[in-house]
Amino acid sequence: MAKILVKQVKSKINCPLTQKRTLEALGLRKLGQVVEHDANPAILGMVNKVKHLVSVEETK
Repeated sequence: MAKILVKQVKSKINCPLTQKRTLEALGLRKLGQVVEHDANPAILGMVNKVKHLVSVEETK
């Protein structure tokens, strides 16, 4: 399965609570933090919900 790197690039300060919880569920606690996940539909849906706050790169 493909892996993706998710990096938080914008602050969650002025975001709705659901988006803050989505970032925490992805494992992103600080600005600039990078986490690696499998590219399954659940993770891709969470990334899509906060796409304005994160950047995504595909790894091998």
